[in-house]
Amino acid sequence: MKFIKDLTEGDNLSGIYFCKSKNELKTKNDKTYYSLMLQDKTGQLDTKVWDVTSGGIGDFDAGDFIEVQGQVNRYQQALQGSLFRVRKCKDDEYDLADYMPVSDKNIEDMYNELLAIIDTVKTTYYKALLDAFFKNPDFKKKFIKHSAAKSIHHGFIGGLLEHSLGVTKICQFIAENYPAINHDLLITAAPLHDIGKLEEINDFPANDYSDAGQLLGHIYIGAHMINEQIEKIPDFPERPKNELVHCILAHHGQLEFGSPKLPALIEAEALAMADNLDAKMETFTEIIDANKGRTDWLGFKKVLDSNVRLTTPGEG
Repeated sequence: MKFIKDLTEGDNLSGIYFCKSKNELKTKNDKTYYSLMLQDKTGQLDTKVWDVTSGGIGDFDAGDFIEVQGQVNRYQQALQGSLFRVRKCKDDEYDLADYMPVSDKNIEDMYNELLAIIDTVKTTYYKALLDAFFKNPDFKKKFIKHSAAKSIHHGFIGGLLEHSLGVTKICQFIAENYPAINHDLLITAAPLHDIGKLEEINDFPANDYSDAGQLLGHIYIGAHMINEQIEKIPDFPERPKNELVHCILAHHGQLEFGSPKLPALIEAEALAMADNLDAKMETFTEIIDANKGRTDWLGFKKVLDSNVRLTTPGEG
């Protein structure tokens, strides 16, 4: 089996892959076909089964590991698989580690770096809140394995940690350079800003929205988690509590991006900008990594709302 990142146009598509999604659709001629998203630890591949009545197409569903045979083609400047054989696999036929994308950074090192920044917070009630989450072994176990998104950015094991650390480091830089900012408020909000994703998105291999995630979203869930924990901390002041929760509620920066409140505090604005910067840079990075060797225009990317081209390589 070839990993998805190593596939090229014209390759045979043969091996076991994780079927992340499966949709039954109709062609313009009213012929049924399957649209699949195949996945391994290196990426995902849009794939089609055009002849679903073929004797080579067995029963399978989204969330199954399937052995496939087919061809890799190119459609609208992107690789696409076309399958003529599919078989659902048994549990002992695959190693889960080959199929779930994982951060290329050391997870323990990232967590320790995040803890070191958290330890710069001196305000006792903020520090008590941070420790209640990040020094809880059960929270850590879940947090370090979680993704930050279903697919847009940091959609891999360790992605939530990597994104949270990235945002916190940007916020640390902002706090050091803009004296008007309350350092402890911003450095408390930064690592906590996306903890609602622990409940919004299911664990791998599903890595899909939960019922609560669909109905409530991670911003509300995260604010609720923080409020619940604050209630357990004696004498946590009301005004700083509201300021912290406001930062969480406003961290998408705009109402149309899902924030129920626009930033009204300088710390909330800083957090929203840091969140957007880290997400956008990772999105570009993932696009670049998926198109190594190309220097042409890649086409319109909806997530960036722009036609994207790769940069001319630098010298040296």
